Amino acid sequence: MNVIRLSTALGRYPHTAALLDGRVASPLLALDPVEVKPISRAFAPMVRESRFDVSEMAIATFLMAKAWGKELVLLPVAVAARFQEPALLCRADSGIRGPEDLRGRRVGVRAYSQTTGLWLRGRMQEAHGVAPQDVAWVTFEDAHVAEYRDPPFVERAAPGKDMLAMLRAGELDAAIFGYDLPGDAGLRPVFPDPDAAGRAFRAAHGFVPVNHLVVVKAAMARDRPEIVTELLRLFGVAAGDAALPRGRAALDPAIVVAMRYALEQGLLPRKMSIDEVWAGLPAGLG
Repeated sequence: MNVIRLSTALGRYPHTAALLDGRVASPLLALDPVEVKPISRAFAPMVRESRFDVSEMAIATFLMAKAWGKELVLLPVAVAARFQEPALLCRADSGIRGPEDLRGRRVGVRAYSQTTGLWLRGRMQEAHGVAPQDVAWVTFEDAHVAEYRDPPFVERAAPGKDMLAMLRAGELDAAIFGYDLPGDAGLRPVFPDPDAAGRAFRAAHGFVPVNHLVVVKAAMARDRPEIVTELLRLFGVAAGDAALPRGRAALDPAIVVAMRYALEQGLLPRKMSIDEVWAGLPAGLG
């Protein structure tokens, strides 16, 4: 039997390394890794061009892509999840003492549609009374979904501007970073106790926010469901006992809240159902 080779864009984590290195074998499939750093650079090509057979994708990007009818199918596999509060930073000498102080302030974020921003804005609104439009958001990139346009309370930084440099210089009052936080003693978290804020989120919602999932081309899921079945098996073997949600039942709570946040923040053109999110996943999987 000929082995099916799948172009695959995945970040390297402890729970994906065995897949990327070929140490988890399959008689049916072989994953051909495409190196993209940071992995977020793979999301727009996947949404706009279906460039890969299998791709990691931020939850916000996927929900937006699904709402705009992109031919992608979500797999019930999370590859990145974390509490978001440590990613919101201000200058150490700032007068900001908590998220409530961000009203009327200029806050940088790579893109308004970035998933870390989605989770933080949602939590700031529900727990601290700070609505998205209460903040002057400054962005540096477009959304991965080409059809999307930022809300009127979002502005674009001038070409060539750097978010970290702007924060250090006081041109921004705060900024949202991703996984690679700047190691800068001149910066500190906006949340006075980020760990306690993360625990409060979990107490309120029952889960750790999910950042990245896995998607495949819709045509492949439709025409070759056995490929999706085998992919899920491979991800399960590679993940081992990694503390990440797998399966629809485990992921649905996070997706439902993310959908609500995205709609409230103007990231979605319409309301979606959870069944629509999972549309195209072969029957019996998840």
